[in-house]
Amino acid sequence: MAAVHLVILGRQGSGKGTQAARLVEAYSPIHVSTGDMLRTAVAAGTELGREAGALMDAGDLVGDDLINGIVAERLAQPDVAEHGFLLDGYPRTPDQAAAMEGFLSEAGTTLDGAVNLDVSVDEVTARMVARGRADDTEEAIRRRLDLYESETAPLLAWFADHGLLDVVDGMGDEDVVFGRLSAAVDARLSPLDAS
Repeated sequence: MAAVHLVILGRQGSGKGTQAARLVEAYSPIHVSTGDMLRTAVAAGTELGREAGALMDAGDLVGDDLINGIVAERLAQPDVAEHGFLLDGYPRTPDQAAAMEGFLSEAGTTLDGAVNLDVSVDEVTARMVARGRADDTEEAIRRRLDLYESETAPLLAWFADHGLLDVVDGMGDEDVVFGRLSAAVDARLSPLDAS
């Protein structure tokens, strides 16, 4: 099977973590989450990792240039070259997406697609309230979701404009949702077979 190169998107509470793990199991890409990447780069002591570590220690956000560099560095590793990737938490903005397109192109790779796990705001709010975490008040959840919407809408538009976006209904049984996701991924991987 050819290596897959995907981005997974979805609101908090959409089941993205569960479905990402299933995609990794089914298609064998390397699951590349921004948080893990930052920690790995810091632990490895790369130049970018040291820079990111200093920012994170100071409580600052890691800027686009730095995060783009760390992602590019991670995606250039042999395991990713061999197995492909499932990006989770990156890109977050159209600027990051454009940078990613550039460094993938330099590496002779293209993105197969971006899947957005679509679950209504009411449903993800209900799911997060049901988890019962102390910081999961309805008001706090709404604020986080509003921020996600405002940040992510331009990114979804960027992927759609580039013909890369698949919106997958994230409602229902985990297996049913995974069936929809894998159908979208399969359609992306074999456009020649689709008639």
